[in-house]
Amino acid sequence: MSSQDLVAVTGVASAEGVSVALVEQPYRVAGRRSPAPARQLDAAWTAVVDHLRGGDLHGLPLIVGGRSLGARVACRTAEATGAVGVLCLAFPVHPPGRADTAKSRLPELDAVTVPTLVVQGERDPFGMPPPGPHREVVQVPGDHSLRTDLEAVAAAVQGWLPRVVGQAVR
Repeated sequence: MSSQDLVAVTGVASAEGVSVALVEQPYRVAGRRSPAPARQLDAAWTAVVDHLRGGDLHGLPLIVGGRSLGARVACRTAEATGAVGVLCLAFPVHPPGRADTAKSRLPELDAVTVPTLVVQGERDPFGMPPPGPHREVVQVPGDHSLRTDLEAVAAAVQGWLPRVVGQAVR
């Protein structure tokens, strides 16, 4: 939650008047390095979103997102959470160095039917997703960490976020 790209994007959202809830993945809270299976991650994420929507966020348009694995979870659960948009920072298309041998994770992105922004380092060893019908992809200098040019990361989100929020409140 303290990664520099998340901090930069949180600042952009706050400046745009958008409330942000940062959520730590359950396996990280438990002190483990390896994530739980996808169904467990998705169930935990959906429970957190349901809790938030039952409180202060009730009735507000919801944009879900995350970085890396968190972006995958946000994509897989976008429909179930009623999200109006998805923000993916450093979406891992495939494991590093295994583009030809590993199963692609692009179907998780392709399944999202709401406006989606993917901010990806141009040298990300996890691959570069293509733009799609509902998906905008912005390449920024750097790799999977997105630390090289935080201003470019922030600018990409700043250009996308108001449009999605504006569409949702109409």
